[in-house]
Parts: sequence; structure tokens; C-alpha cells
Amino acid sequence: MNRTLIKGLNSKIGETVKLQGWVHRLRKLGKIAFLILREHSGLVQCVVNTREVDIKGLRLESVVEITGTVVKNDENVEILAENIRLISEVKEELPFEINKKDIEVNLDTILNHRVLSLRHQSLNSIFKIQACLTQGFIEFLKVEGFTQIFTPKIVSEGAEGGTELFELKYFEKKAYLAQSPQFYKQMMVGAGYERVFETAHVYRAEKHNTNRHLNEYVSLDLEMGFIEDEKDIMMLETRLLKSMLHKLKNECADELNILGAKLPEIGEEITSIPLPEAIKILNNKYGKELDIDIDPEGEKLIYEHVKKEYGSEFVFLTHYPMEKRPMYTMPADDGLTHSFDLIFRGLEITTGGQRIHNFDMLKKSIESKGLNSEKFRDYLEVFKYGMPPHGGLAIGLERLTAQIIGLGNVREAALFPRDRDRITP
Repeated sequence: MNRTLIKGLNSKIGETVKLQGWVHRLRKLGKIAFLILREHSGLVQCVVNTREVDIKGLRLESVVEITGTVVKNDENVEILAENIRLISEVKEELPFEINKKDIEVNLDTILNHRVLSLRHQSLNSIFKIQACLTQGFIEFLKVEGFTQIFTPKIVSEGAEGGTELFELKYFEKKAYLAQSPQFYKQMMVGAGYERVFETAHVYRAEKHNTNRHLNEYVSLDLEMGFIEDEKDIMMLETRLLKSMLHKLKNECADELNILGAKLPEIGEEITSIPLPEAIKILNNKYGKELDIDIDPEGEKLIYEHVKKEYGSEFVFLTHYPMEKRPMYTMPADDGLTHSFDLIFRGLEITTGGQRIHNFDMLKKSIESKGLNSEKFRDYLEVFKYGMPPHGGLAIGLERLTAQIIGLGNVREAALFPRDRDRITP
């Protein structure tokens, strides 16, 4: 007899089926026991006559095989168990209970026992939502004519020219873990693909230890050629996010309900504010003194302002100063740039903008940052042979997931977080 999944039981009323999964809950009432079986497609109650079926030795989270008849019970189905076979026993006491509504331990304990914690319905739902978001990103861009690429994560130089790099020994050479696929995205635009994207891990050696930072995270990257300016990228991201959220609403309704997550609404356009104007708003309205950049508190405050004034949970901040942007960023007037961040519910989830496509301008920009352009000659080469105007963006998947669900710490949206202190499990 083949295994039947719980989600398919409604079509098996009156039939004998074989189920396999974990003992989620077990309640004994004299000669009758009620066993809740759990597997990836759902939960089902199994009614056990203990005079006929031996349940001795069964503990919560034991892996079992149950054979029985499917019966209708009001609006639900349940199993009248005829046989229970113990497949894999539980050897030790569980470090926490996972069949309650909430796991009542701190985040470190959860992450120390990450695999076990993911058996909990709420935590399990986080990563089904995350998978759906990623699939939505891929599907939308393929329809838009983008080609998926896979770029190296071992590199000879950082994509942003900074010091926040993880150095590693690469045979007799020095190498680094990639901060971003930025150079390769641009090179592939110049190779004639025009529109490319990647979903992959990136690495930042920042020594932060906050609830918004990870040292390894998944970046949803795209780059596209033949644009006018950064507004083309912003309009694309608006449509992209609407499509991803639509997919989430259609395919993850159960998971969103389990987590009590409320999806944001996106109109025809997302509100856009130049950064200098946003800084003035923060100074005048909130008494927050900022100079040329915005800090995490400022992101939260400008979100509150936009939510109140425009009813939006998203806001594009544009025209960051050149000194705060990487060397490949296209300059604008007055020392500003054709770049943007997207703030969602008070947290930056996207950085993007137009890139420099002129060889001489790019070489000069690299050197203006105090960097040796010779070290970037492989990157620069394609710019000698005709590069279209182009731009792109990167979305932090864990941050996006956390903000949609309403998680307080980005580590909760990472399967196996890597931060300042954690490299296990």
C-alpha cells in the first residue's frame, strides 16, 4: 500500500490508507486514545482503540506509520487506526515543546535546536512563505525577459571597494567571499543578455550584532540594460513586488493565517522622496538631526510619515550622496546620485539605481574612491566595447520575509543564521 498524504484524505472517505509522520499530540482517555499525526501537508486526528492497537512506547515526535480507515467527522476527516508501527523512536526529552501555539523559549535556544524548531507549525510556515516569495521573484522576471545567472562567490576584489570582506586563503592566493554579484550582473548585461537576475547568498563582514543584520544572507538581484534612469528600475520593482505579493496571497493563505501576517497593499506607484527632502522632514517634523544620510531610526520615522500622509507601507528614498554610494553609481547633480533605497515598514529592504556605463567615467569614479583601477580591469574591460545605460537592484530576502510576517529579528527569517557570533548549526 502506498503512502497517502493528509491533504488528500478528503477523497479517500471509507478507504483504508497508510499514513506516515510524527506524533504531534497524544491524549489517552481510558481505552481510547486520540493521536494527532503531522506531516508536511497537514495534521489529522487518529482514533485508537488501545485494547486492539498497542501504543506503548509512543512519545511526542516519534515517527510512525498508521494504517486505518478514513471517516468523516463533521467538517473534518479522521482515521480509525487499525495498526501503528513505530518507525523511529524519540531517544531524549525534547528541549522545548513544539505542539503548542508558541514556542516558549528564547531565540538563541530555538536557533541552537534549529531543525527541531522547524517542526513547529508557525516557524515552518515562515520558510514556505520565503520559498514562495523567491519563486514569485523568478517567475515574474522570466516573463519580463530576464535570464537567470549564477555568479562566483569566491572573488579577488570586493564589489563595493570597502573593507567589509571575508578574506580566505585560495591556494597560494588571497581571495574573498562575494559581497554582491554586482560586477557580474553588469558584465552579463554588457555580454548581450541585457536583463539578468540571480538568487544567491552574499557575504558582509560587518561587525554589527543587531536584529536587522546578517553576515550571510540571500540577495535577490537583478540588472537591466537600456534604461533612462533609476525610475525605470523603481517602476519595475513596484510591479515585481505586486506580483510577488499576489502569488503569496494565492498560494500561502494558510501560512499567512497561521502567522497572523497582513500583506501590504501597493498602488500604481510607490511614494518617492529625495533623501535631502526626507532629511528635512525628519528635522522639521521629528526634531531628528541628520546630515547626508539616514539611520535606522530615521527609516522608521520616515515610514511613519509616509504611512500617515500617503497611506503607504513602502517609500522609495532617492538621490543618495555619492560619498555614500559605491563607485559604479551614476552621479546626478549637486554631488547626489541616481540611486534609491526602498523602505518597507520602517526597514530598508532594497538598494538600487542607475550605474555608470561610460568607461572613462567609471574608471575615474573608482579612482576617486581611493581604489586602484588596475585591480578592476576584468570588470572594466567590457565597458571599453560598448555598454548600454543600465541599472539594477538587490532585495534582502530575509528582511523582506521578516517585514511581511512581522518578525522582530531578521535571524528568525534565516534557516541557519550566520551573524557576528553564530556559525552553527
